[in-house]
Amino acid sequence: MSRIVVALGGNALGNTPDEQKVAVKHAAKALVPLILEGHNLVICHGNGPQVGMINLAFSTASDAGVVPRMPFAECAAMSQGYIGYHLQNEIDAEIEANGMKGIPVITMLTQTIVDENDPAFQNPTKPIGSFYDEETARKLMAETGDTYVEDAGRGWRKVVPSPKPIGIYETISLRTLFYAREVIIAGGGGGIPIVKREHGYEGVDAVIDKDFAAAKLAELIDADYFFILTAVEKVAVNFGKPDQKDLDELSIEDAERYIAEGQFAPGSMLPKVQAAMSYAQAKPGRAAVITSLERAQEALRGQTGTKVVCPNCGI
Repeated sequence: MSRIVVALGGNALGNTPDEQKVAVKHAAKALVPLILEGHNLVICHGNGPQVGMINLAFSTASDAGVVPRMPFAECAAMSQGYIGYHLQNEIDAEIEANGMKGIPVITMLTQTIVDENDPAFQNPTKPIGSFYDEETARKLMAETGDTYVEDAGRGWRKVVPSPKPIGIYETISLRTLFYAREVIIAGGGGGIPIVKREHGYEGVDAVIDKDFAAAKLAELIDADYFFILTAVEKVAVNFGKPDQKDLDELSIEDAERYIAEGQFAPGSMLPKVQAAMSYAQAKPGRAAVITSLERAQEALRGQTGTKVVCPNCGI
């Protein structure tokens, strides 16, 4: 049986708590068959809509003088908790509905280590929280040292960096549970971003791309497969055009050429391809696969999906 890390998009989990309860049922029905086949599974989920709601709620309450401002790292931790709670319960229920018992499912609060010297910290780009007029935004910048930018004519908004992950703090615990055949929900939203300080680690305001964090997690726990589950069955070039071509396999060399051509949309397919490339390069001979949630089983059997490979790595 295979050791698999799955990256599941946050938008696939709905935009409200009620939507999420419905969405996780769909996710569980697609993922549990892999568990029932005997595969070891770690599920890394996104948290884009969810952490945004949490951060906005605290920002609004703080602006009204009701509560203090909440650091973004803490908001990420909260999103991991409530998304994991829903996912864990629904996966457990789906396992039991299939007549199986005794398969443990656990949610792990996960911290992702980033480099405080990452260039991303000098160029924050990810908008979070409330919109403000320019006067208020400039006052907040002077008070807090945070960066606010004008956002598409809708007002001024705080932006945070998106550094690359360099490690997972809980790697030893993850490996232990993984090899004990527990189903693990981890790395939610890319993980809680932390940096090394003189006396330990400290959370920072940042958004870590979930697919990059999942790729790093898969590398560190020595997974056989890294699956990125998205809205399409295969990666395509010339997407949406008459000459669209779906790709069964994508080498690192071809991926780099397609990226240079602008074939993959930033913020959409591009980071998924780049994350798959990072895993394929780190684990020569292992498979990184991009496909849809519904086709995960078939992709594991090699019947669909786009396999990202690095044939010259490790030579």
